[in-house]
Amino acid sequence: MSALVLASTSPARRALLDALGVPYEATAPGVDEVVPPGTPVERATAMLARRKAEAVAKVRPEALVLGADQLVELDGAALGKPADATAALGQLRSLSGRTHRIVTAVCLVGPGVDLEEVDVVGMKLFSLSEDELRRYVATGEWQGCAGGYRVEGRGQALFEDIQGDRTSVQGLPMLRVVRMLRSAGML
Repeated sequence: MSALVLASTSPARRALLDALGVPYEATAPGVDEVVPPGTPVERATAMLARRKAEAVAKVRPEALVLGADQLVELDGAALGKPADATAALGQLRSLSGRTHRIVTAVCLVGPGVDLEEVDVVGMKLFSLSEDELRRYVATGEWQGCAGGYRVEGRGQALFEDIQGDRTSVQGLPMLRVVRMLRSAGML
């Protein structure tokens, strides 16, 4: 059986894979995360997940490599990771009281394996006051998170409704990952 390598050092992704109990290694893919302007969000996440998996597979050609990427989509536009607290506050303001989508792509590549899936979850934030938004941003949880929130922490109190796989929101859609790993003979 091939080794499994997670092309990510995300603590949330690692926690989800740890819970599965499959031995794996994690490594930073170190890739450029820029996509051509106007790329549809589903395509952009799939492109980035594949880019990450393939970058690590070049270094570990004998392994099965799992790459993932995630973007938040509001009104057809992608919201990436905010650069600072002001940007996080702006993203959260735009999401307040509205439904948006979290699009998460996973790609598994390795000897004889090339699989890719995209998962979409609908998310609705409560209508939040300026004070609530500022208090949340002050927690720092927004750092490194598309949309400016982390649902596995204090950010879960921001949501009125979540439609879909919560593990996908956390960065790794485990129903899809399990299906891919089973298909590759890892489970």
